[in-house]
Amino acid sequence: MRMGAKQIVQATGGQFLVEPIDAAEVLTGITLDSRTVAPGDVYVAIQGEHADGHAFVEAALMQGARGALVSEPVDERCMLLAREMGAAIILVPNAEHAVADMARAWRAYLSAKVVAITGSVGKTTTKNLTRDVLASTFKTCATKGNQNNELGGPLTLLAAEPTDEAVVMEMGMDGAGQIRFLCRMARPDWGVVTNVGTSHMEMLGSQENIARAKAELLEELPDGTGQAFLNGACAYAPFLAEVARLDARNVSLCLYGTPPRANGAAQEPAETGAGDALPSAHRRVWAEDVTLDEEGRPHFQICFAGFRASGDASPTLFDMDPDTERAPVALALRGEHNVANALAAAAVGRAMGIAPHVIAQALAGSVAEAGRQEMLRGRDGYTIINDAYNASPDSMRASLAMLAAMEVAGKRYAVLGDMGELGDTSDACHVGVGHVVVEQGADELVCIGQKSRLIAEGAREAGMDAAHIVCVDTIGEALEHLEGTLCAEDVVLVKASNFMGLTRLAEGLAS
Repeated sequence: MRMGAKQIVQATGGQFLVEPIDAAEVLTGITLDSRTVAPGDVYVAIQGEHADGHAFVEAALMQGARGALVSEPVDERCMLLAREMGAAIILVPNAEHAVADMARAWRAYLSAKVVAITGSVGKTTTKNLTRDVLASTFKTCATKGNQNNELGGPLTLLAAEPTDEAVVMEMGMDGAGQIRFLCRMARPDWGVVTNVGTSHMEMLGSQENIARAKAELLEELPDGTGQAFLNGACAYAPFLAEVARLDARNVSLCLYGTPPRANGAAQEPAETGAGDALPSAHRRVWAEDVTLDEEGRPHFQICFAGFRASGDASPTLFDMDPDTERAPVALALRGEHNVANALAAAAVGRAMGIAPHVIAQALAGSVAEAGRQEMLRGRDGYTIINDAYNASPDSMRASLAMLAAMEVAGKRYAVLGDMGELGDTSDACHVGVGHVVVEQGADELVCIGQKSRLIAEGAREAGMDAAHIVCVDTIGEALEHLEGTLCAEDVVLVKASNFMGLTRLAEGLAS
């Protein structure tokens, strides 16, 4: 961000409570936390659930903030401090909306390609992979952590520099209209939808409504110049393309995850159910010869079709024919489900002109972040997979499959907690996860929380011996049980929705 105080007033519809001593001074950053103020920052006082940011305006100024955005007047002492320091205090109608207004104004100064990513499952991993692929060649800014909502999205855009060549934005949502709001602020050039699952069923009521909410990203892509990247293996890909009117609006489409048939037609997903045949796409990305190593890490050949410019006869690693480019990939991430996430990132990278072998190297170097298939070592030598950042039926299934694919000398423990936002389908989804636990061959099941007792019920229905199932109410009880039973050669998968806080369990086992 590079904005003067007067520009911020204009963008937000605010007014000065204290004018800056230097009207030409440029504010270069934004923070919501008075403890993280850096030189040149503007502090935004947000009224949160647990604290009111207005109580920390004075602290932010003392830390060196050059401006503060407030939605209610501050006391005379605070205003006097601002005057002494030459900092601005700007009164705005709504501080959160003001952040979005600033980001909307800042977007006009950016020449970077803005790539937005959404989906029910895998969007954060896909965002990280896309960031790493693009950063191999371009100056890239990306969403940090889980800043993917109506406040975090603007913060991502404001963190972008005028010299950045790519901005990768993750877009989450709890209901209809939220992705559209983010898009009208960020104006993405390209959009990726990883899949349509059952997350947020509680808010949206049906999977079709979830698909419509995800399609908002595609609908907001610019006519004629926009590019959509869809998972061809997702049953809702045709529906998404139809709702967004990609063909009619001349928005180009790249399908990943499904190879073309010999005649060039799309290979259909196993079950469509949500629409007609896959839409036509000139560009395709898919994987061949997928295998998993002893730690569940995928190895495969990544294949690109339709990206090579006409007349480009330059050789590409493992080329088999003039229309397909190939390169070998070995992911550091675990689980076969991450192949699709890698393909999405690779598709964006190839569309940006990055060579296949460079993409392959970047994918290989991308590692999991804390709480997302993070590998930890327990005190007695056992392995912990901390996948407790979030959970849905689809991601539970993927993580259990990853656990099953690993070579384990001891036992496989599935330590699972409640999943949220599933609405009327919640009970059935939890029971279904119990069935998957048995299908994927977990040796021991530990369920934490009330809803997770239905996972235990599902596992018993599917034939798991009750002697290998433990249900507890608290993290402390689970920790006590596990510490008394785990051996050096065991592997423990820890997974639940974020509100369950099971990262504390994984860290407790590793401490």
